[in-house]
Amino acid sequence: MSRKNFLKLTALGGLIPVQNWSPDIFSFSKKMGGPTVISTWKHGMPANEAAWNVLSKNGSALDAVEAGVRIPEADPEVRTVGYGGYPDRDGFVTLDACIMDEKEQCGSVAALQDIKHPISVARKVKEESPHVMLVGEGALNFALDMGFEKESLLTEASKSDWQDWKKDANYQPEINIENHDTIGMLALDADGNLSGACTTSGAAWKMHGRVGDSPLIGAGLFVDNEVGAAAATGLGEEVIRTCGSHLVVENMRHGDDPETACRKAVQRIVEKNESVENIQVGFIAVNKQGQYGGYSIQPGFDFAVYQSDENRLVHSNNWMS
Repeated sequence: MSRKNFLKLTALGGLIPVQNWSPDIFSFSKKMGGPTVISTWKHGMPANEAAWNVLSKNGSALDAVEAGVRIPEADPEVRTVGYGGYPDRDGFVTLDACIMDEKEQCGSVAALQDIKHPISVARKVKEESPHVMLVGEGALNFALDMGFEKESLLTEASKSDWQDWKKDANYQPEINIENHDTIGMLALDADGNLSGACTTSGAAWKMHGRVGDSPLIGAGLFVDNEVGAAAATGLGEEVIRTCGSHLVVENMRHGDDPETACRKAVQRIVEKNESVENIQVGFIAVNKQGQYGGYSIQPGFDFAVYQSDENRLVHSNNWMS
């Protein structure tokens, strides 16, 4: 018996007699769940469609999550991700993204300007550089070297909203309003491998240079192919302080189902604040068996799930209800 399987057996408290043990008891394969995609918010629905198109053709989870989140990145109607995203208080659209595969290889970009698909740049960082994260001008120069095209991401609609905001210049993120609604996506493919992606234009009217949780491995996204994967959305500062997505995965490692793991991460944030009246954070998670779940502080958080040829929007349970 390998050390890893021995520890798994020990964690079960002897519920399985040793004489009946076989390696298959602990193997996680496509028979135990099948392909699954889960992503945050209603813009996860069309994103899931693109990801499922990859998975349904026996594509990898990594290819699926990149293809999926590229959909809201290119949609000017999604004002919190990519092209058309709200600018910072100085009028610059700055993008953050990260991606992580089943081998725990990851890439990330932060404060990237003028590139429509930061998730694809993040993947290039993972695969074509010796680094995990590139930021600002360095990230832009790398993207251009990789063949990405520079273009303005500030649409007239977002520019108009920014000019209206400047009249009072009051910075107060509103919960469940599209000013910090990241898309995080997790996928389990037919081979039983997990990957995740997270991409955002960040909080509207943020200070120039602010980076939230979305491009930070362990905060906005974390994947452990032995256990599961998690992603976060909402007020990034609160997720960073608790290493939220990593916490969710560790909760699953200790035996929690995905929703319980998310709930306990939310509880950690609640306990660290005197009041969460004006704070929204949501987590999603999927484990190796294809079980999924989500949980948030406030009502109003939805996540999209594609499984068994059905794509649907799920209303998350929450702390305040």
